Amino acid sequence: MAKETTHFGYQQVSAADKVHKVAAVFDSVANRYDLMNDLMSFGVHRLWKRFAIDLTGVKQGDRVLDLAGGTGDLTSRLARLVGPQGLALLTDINAAMLNEGRKRLVDEGIVGSVGYVQADAEQLPFADNTFDGITIAFGLRNVTYKDRALRAMHRALKPGGRVVILEFSHPVVSGLQPVYDLYSFTVLPLLGKLVARDAASYRYLAESIRMHPDQDTLKGMLEQAGFERCEYFNMTGGIVAAHRGYKF
Repeated sequence: MAKETTHFGYQQVSAADKVHKVAAVFDSVANRYDLMNDLMSFGVHRLWKRFAIDLTGVKQGDRVLDLAGGTGDLTSRLARLVGPQGLALLTDINAAMLNEGRKRLVDEGIVGSVGYVQADAEQLPFADNTFDGITIAFGLRNVTYKDRALRAMHRALKPGGRVVILEFSHPVVSGLQPVYDLYSFTVLPLLGKLVARDAASYRYLAESIRMHPDQDTLKGMLEQAGFERCEYFNMTGGIVAAHRGYKF
């Protein structure tokens, strides 16, 4: 029987190998991840994330799940919103990234309303109807079976809950694509080499963005997973998009 294959950037690899290859990328960049985000986006990623948080509608006492939460950017904000009576759960499949997130939140003094779980987005270890909101920022494109992850999110949400997906997407402004391509395939690997000492991981980043579903395709995938009232919001000319869907 032929092995099932999938993409890792522009490469075709076995589905079983992709998890290990993605893990190696984030093991390599974990301790420079936040610095590289600031450099690569000129700090604009903070505005993208703030907008995504606003879309969640999270309030005091809510239970929220931050999937592929990495170094805790969204979890930090969510924990403040849910307050001491709520819970913001930081999860990541990668132990190195999860440890960076835990260290960051402890340094920020966020201890009472936050928890940590190493978890695979495709196989969430939570009961049905557990969370008021679920976020995943710049993580979905690394998931091998995105449809499974979306169904798992839908299952774990309470009725009335919403999912917010923040991800690199496809430019919609005329003339932006060639400039974006030039930046992605020249500047990003160079920054990776100079700052994170890893050009290959940032070349994968650029490739993985190109392989990710476009805005309308991802909206359709959300609907197929059971979400309703699905919509998306383009930012920075469509370089990034925030998708939102509800469970009823």
